[in-house]
Amino acid sequence: MSWNPALTPGCPDDIEADSIETLIVPRARDIGGFEVRRALPAPRRQMVGPFIFFDQAGPAEFLTGQGIDVRPHPHIGLATVTYLFRGDFHHRDSIGSDQVIHPGALNWMVAGRGVSHSERTSAASRQGPHSLFGIQTWVALPEAMEDASPVFEHHGKETLPQIGDDGVRLRLILGRAYGETAPASVYSDMFYADVKLDAGARFPLPDGHEDRGIYVTEGEISVAGQVFEAGRMMVFRPGDPITVQAGANGARMMVLGGATMSGPRYIWWNFVASSQERIEAAKEDWRKANWGRGLFDLPQGDDQEFVPLPG
Repeated sequence: MSWNPALTPGCPDDIEADSIETLIVPRARDIGGFEVRRALPAPRRQMVGPFIFFDQAGPAEFLTGQGIDVRPHPHIGLATVTYLFRGDFHHRDSIGSDQVIHPGALNWMVAGRGVSHSERTSAASRQGPHSLFGIQTWVALPEAMEDASPVFEHHGKETLPQIGDDGVRLRLILGRAYGETAPASVYSDMFYADVKLDAGARFPLPDGHEDRGIYVTEGEISVAGQVFEAGRMMVFRPGDPITVQAGANGARMMVLGGATMSGPRYIWWNFVASSQERIEAAKEDWRKANWGRGLFDLPQGDDQEFVPLPG
């Protein structure tokens, strides 16, 4: 499919410097020899559109037999988005989903009123040395979806719209942008895409969305005369036409955004909600561990352990 970005006149350096509303430098944390860099939520920015959580996982290398083991844990009020560049995750959840995700595909789990899931390196990958690199995000749900039943969707990379030309290759993961619509069921206006740029290639952010941001995963880009390397998130002022340009070695980035939520969200551990009361109810339900008799059950096929309620 042809790339038709409708570039606005002028070069990237014609953008005003204050078009960048917020610059986020993710905080890194080690979870047992494996580094995660968290960009959202940030002190100055809770969400970009409905995206309320943004983690870069890796890159990391593992020896034979090693891998990631995220034990069963709960969610409410959000949808989890898993997208990988390298490696795999074996997803199991409490509604019976059992899916290994590979690079370029999408795992989309809508928690609604309550779900639990686990994510582990697959048995196949553990048979030899392997690597992992990817992005996990949470999308806050509209209030009308907070009491909905949980659902899970997997979309292979061949089903996600791809457009490209002039040194730009884009895979649309969620929502709508550039005349394309991704297949996952979404409940508010949003866009989320994986974009690769050749050296010097220019890329315009989509218009028609209230919030827009970029997270650089590889290489570097220039915006308004400033250079931003991998591991930086920029959130842009609404309404401004934004075009970025890749550096001499090209770049890869995630672009994201959409309509802002109707109000702020409460976040505690793995829970997101429009009220503190919902958070407290979820905490109590997980603490009781009355599997299958309340909000939560454990994943089928992975129910021998779970992450206890913090504190």
